[in-house]
Amino acid sequence: MAEHGSDEPSSRTGSPDGEGRVSADRPLLHQRLAVRELIDTELSYLHMLRLCASDIRSRLQQLPQGDLDVLFSNIDDVIQVNSRFLHDLQETASREEEQVQLIGNLFLEFQEELERVYKVYCASYDQALLLVETYRKEPELQREVQSIIEAVVPQAGPSGLSFLLVIPLQRITKYPLLLQKILENTAPDASAYPVLQRAVSALQDVNTNINEYKRRKEVASKYTKVEQLTLRERLARLNTHTLSKKTTRLSQLLKQEAGLVPRTEDKEFDDLEERFHWVSLCVTEMKNNVAVYRDNLEAFLRFRPQEYDLDIPGGPVVQYCSLMRDLQLQAFPQFKQRLEGLVWQPLCSLAKALAGPQNLIKKRLDKLLDFERVEEKLLEVGSVTYEEQEARHTFQALNSLLVAELPQLNQLAVRWLGQILCTFVGLQRDLAQQALQMAEGSLAQLPHYHLSEPAFRKLVEDTLGQTGHQLRSFQENFEKVLPPPTTQPLLPGAERQVQALLSRYGPEKLYQVTSNVSGAGTLDLTLLRGQIVALLQNKDTKGNSSRWLVDTGGPL
Repeated sequence: MAEHGSDEPSSRTGSPDGEGRVSADRPLLHQRLAVRELIDTELSYLHMLRLCASDIRSRLQQLPQGDLDVLFSNIDDVIQVNSRFLHDLQETASREEEQVQLIGNLFLEFQEELERVYKVYCASYDQALLLVETYRKEPELQREVQSIIEAVVPQAGPSGLSFLLVIPLQRITKYPLLLQKILENTAPDASAYPVLQRAVSALQDVNTNINEYKRRKEVASKYTKVEQLTLRERLARLNTHTLSKKTTRLSQLLKQEAGLVPRTEDKEFDDLEERFHWVSLCVTEMKNNVAVYRDNLEAFLRFRPQEYDLDIPGGPVVQYCSLMRDLQLQAFPQFKQRLEGLVWQPLCSLAKALAGPQNLIKKRLDKLLDFERVEEKLLEVGSVTYEEQEARHTFQALNSLLVAELPQLNQLAVRWLGQILCTFVGLQRDLAQQALQMAEGSLAQLPHYHLSEPAFRKLVEDTLGQTGHQLRSFQENFEKVLPPPTTQPLLPGAERQVQALLSRYGPEKLYQVTSNVSGAGTLDLTLLRGQIVALLQNKDTKGNSSRWLVDTGGPL
């Protein structure tokens, strides 16, 4: 009994200490659970991404490649960044006492990379959903897609593709919440607390920037569409609101030109715009030059001298015809095909890619005029309408997007154009090498093979000059020995008929009969040598060119 009684006070005095320890350990326990939730959900999330990128995407081959690019966007970049993030996240477990602070620093370290990859994915999400909706309108295709997804990810359920596509959006928005849960269970005086505060704020900024980027992209996509409208279609789109906007913009522009209101100066954008127009001009010029080159190539390929009978037996002509035949059948068609695929089509794609930004830059000028007018009103009145505020935001979104992305676009376009030029030069070099290889066997059999290039060039020039001199001599001699055209004396009393024919048809239609013609058939004329006739048609009514239709100048 005594022992029991002595134990009793000790048990009563120990109870408050135990409760204090439990209540002190509770935040630490919740903190560790929050950290475990972050790591475990990151692992599951990355596993789901890899299923989408490998298993599901590889099985959806019945969809066009363009659709797959839109649906999965830059998921490979997301996987790459999150894989490194997860690896470093798991590494923090080895330093348990500093783990929370290391996690906060890790989010700060990956802040820019997470924003870079997720803003691209989120910006294309709406377009991906539109594709999903089009698949639902095709029951057979929808069943195929759904069966593939259910086989790989059964928990996707009837949502199918929509369930998978939204996962990255959900994950990036959940990071601030997971960090906030860790922060709430961290003592304010702990060294990790300010780090976690900065990490929560950084991830909130990431989501804000992603939403802003997505909004800018939506505004840009509205104005980058290049429509080829007829005059009737343009007039049909005019309404009171459109006319009012255009009139206001024109008025603002005229006031700026007259110096009544100041023009907004943006040196940074002006420099980017000038460089963009320079790049666009280079692309247009090269496209025009390559188009002319393709036309000349087509004309060259249609000319096939080796198929004509040159009436020169044996010798170098046979070798030349054989070589040209091989070039026409092999080298030139291959060159033409490579030119189309490696130069012309990429050049057309580049020109098409620049059309949207060109339209966007034009729209920016319209929106700038709206912005300047609203800014004037804001200074004068102090308030603007909701529509005017939206016009301000639209210009700011367009301007921010162009200033942010035009440098990259200019750089990529110049690099793309440079690669096309290098490819074009390479194709020319390959064609020359291929022609030389094909001609190697024939060259040794040609006369003058031993001559150097300058000596051969001089030989050709001398030969052409000598041949030209021979042709001119032949022409002069031919003109000397060629008998003059014979003329017959007019028949007595024919002067009046000749004058009538001359006034009616002119001298270019008059001919003189050189021998007597006896008419044997119906409508045939009997004509005497020396008689003048006018040619009406160099064939008869049945199309026979050996019988002409003429007028003798007699009465009708």
